Amino acid sequence: MPLRLLSRLLPALAFLGLALAIAPASAQPMAHPVATLAGLDKITGRITRFDVYIDETVLFGALEITPRACYDRPATDTLQRTSAFLEVDQRSLDGTAKRIFTGWMFADSPALNAVDHPVYDVWLIECKTSTNVPPPDQR
Repeated sequence: MPLRLLSRLLPALAFLGLALAIAPASAQPMAHPVATLAGLDKITGRITRFDVYIDETVLFGALEITPRACYDRPATDTLQRTSAFLEVDQRSLDGTAKRIFTGWMFADSPALNAVDHPVYDVWLIECKTSTNVPPPDQR
């Protein structure tokens, strides 16, 4: 009886193994040291594009923006191809900061997980390996 069961399961297991071998593998995301962001000042209508190194904090208006990770996937991948984990704090006039955003941002879907602020919009453009901005330790 066990031999009979094994003879029935063997073709199914072989088919499953073949299907897994043929299925396209999802490419691993590549980490990059620079995130390119864009910011909109809703009062002036000015859009500013800027490069930020991972773990560096930049000031955009009253917002302090710190990217913690920036990943790219190949263009053939159907998942969100470019994503960054950001922390955004709002500076007040007395110098205190309040965290208004922590999370993943996606370049392909900027409205999916956006910074909710009445004056500023910030979104991810791309992840890069280099920039013409000197690293924080060389400034």
